Amino acid sequence: MTLLEALVLGIVQGLTEFLPISSTAHLKLVPVLLGWKDPGPGVSAVIQCGTLIAVLAYFRRELVRIPFAMIGDLRHGRIGSTFDSRMGWMMIVGTVPIVVCGVLFKQQIETVLRRMIVIAAAMIGLAVLLAVAEILAKRRQRAQLPQKDLAAVTWWDAILIGLAQTLALIPGSSRSGVSITAGLMLGLNRETAARFSFLLSLPAVFAAGVYKLYDERQDILQSQASALNLLAGTIVAGIVGYLSIAFLLGFLKKHTTWVFIVYRLLVGIGMLVLLALGILQN
Repeated sequence: MTLLEALVLGIVQGLTEFLPISSTAHLKLVPVLLGWKDPGPGVSAVIQCGTLIAVLAYFRRELVRIPFAMIGDLRHGRIGSTFDSRMGWMMIVGTVPIVVCGVLFKQQIETVLRRMIVIAAAMIGLAVLLAVAEILAKRRQRAQLPQKDLAAVTWWDAILIGLAQTLALIPGSSRSGVSITAGLMLGLNRETAARFSFLLSLPAVFAAGVYKLYDERQDILQSQASALNLLAGTIVAGIVGYLSIAFLLGFLKKHTTWVFIVYRLLVGIGMLVLLALGILQN
């Protein structure tokens, strides 16, 4: 990658990782539209580490308390005795499904599932599911049913959201998108669904980035210039990602996700049209 490519991809990653619009789809689509080579899953996973740093920075207070709370649990031979320790164990439990599926379907994820037709279908498919979740959430509000905040998230919620997160392995679906969708369907309010989604993403994003950096280190770090460009893109992704987290959490306090639903539909349909016209290659 050139420095320009790395910076652009870093901005794209930072903008789209936390918004429910799929960072993978945009990292796949933007280079094609600009006439660049596909950066590949390895580069995408490493740049994604920038947004991991953004989550660590934004939730630094929680992430300092959680390990100590978990250690306190282990010392007393119990699990989930406090809010912080429960969040920590839920993050681990919710991460297991995506790790297992990521290992089992690694080849398919990095090959056939990266086809443009799959990405377009995933963009549209999750838009429909998120729309259903929004309709259900609206009905609960009209019925004046209570919505869960972070303290009310149960183990069952964590397991189901963790299972839903496995759909994020399909390029175009969006890690935050599937988690927020599942959260809304389980009765979480929008901000809580997004916040829990960000916390839940930490172990999986970290593992994917480290693994890809090691597995494809010779190609990714083939020269000093390439390594520096990749580092620059990762830093930019972290800065933009931090701002995206703050924006989304503030936005969801007062607004629904319908703007993202419409955007996903437009991009997905647009990709299908470009594929039909031969502008995009499947």
